[in-house]
Amino acid sequence: MNILLSNDDGYLAPGIRTLAAALRQWQGARQVVVMAPDRNRSAASNALTLSNPLRMQEVEPGVFSVNGTPTDCVHLGINGAIDFQADMVISGINAGANMGDDVLYSGTVAAATEGRFLGKPSLAVSLVGDTYFDTAAHWTLRILQGLDELALEASTILNVNVPDRPLEAIRGIRVTRLGRRHRSEPVVCDRDPRGLPIYWIGPAGAAADDAEGTDFHAVAAGYVSITPLQIDLTHYRLKERMQSWVQML
Repeated sequence: MNILLSNDDGYLAPGIRTLAAALRQWQGARQVVVMAPDRNRSAASNALTLSNPLRMQEVEPGVFSVNGTPTDCVHLGINGAIDFQADMVISGINAGANMGDDVLYSGTVAAATEGRFLGKPSLAVSLVGDTYFDTAAHWTLRILQGLDELALEASTILNVNVPDRPLEAIRGIRVTRLGRRHRSEPVVCDRDPRGLPIYWIGPAGAAADDAEGTDFHAVAAGYVSITPLQIDLTHYRLKERMQSWVQML
């Protein structure tokens, strides 16, 4: 297959470099093209750049740097900016978890989401740490090798989180649901050198729902977590109750 590889850490990040090298050695990949931000764009979510032109540079053969978001990168890579027809989109390997509520903010998951919007089966891969990228690359290839049997629909994203452990310390793989975090920590208030107030977004909250079956639980126990995601946010149970409620308005 032809694989479009992106991320939100930037094209120089060790995670995407490790995964690109592994994919190019994998017999199942015909061509691998990297299309990634020119700098770290973590937590960009699904933002598209609409008010400014995008610039793309081929920094080395098959590796493109874009002055935009992860979603911009996948959009360019699939929608005609280069002469390449991707069969699948892979986003990662991210340095850090994308579990639970993280998926709403994550540029890593957003790049995979854009692939799904454009009709391509997509995979988001994150290492819950920043050391054992080789472990995450190994498990990515194992998952890819089995995708033919799964017959993954283009409307589905697989969100993979890999414990930051040596390969031999991984206990296996678990199919999971998203957990949930506590609310984020308070903003950090400071002052710049001119004495003007500045604010930093606080750290993400700890896990609130990390019960057995969640991505948090699996990773903490040493398993690779794989969570199927869909984008339909409709609250179907509430929708049914609202049918009678609207009659009273």
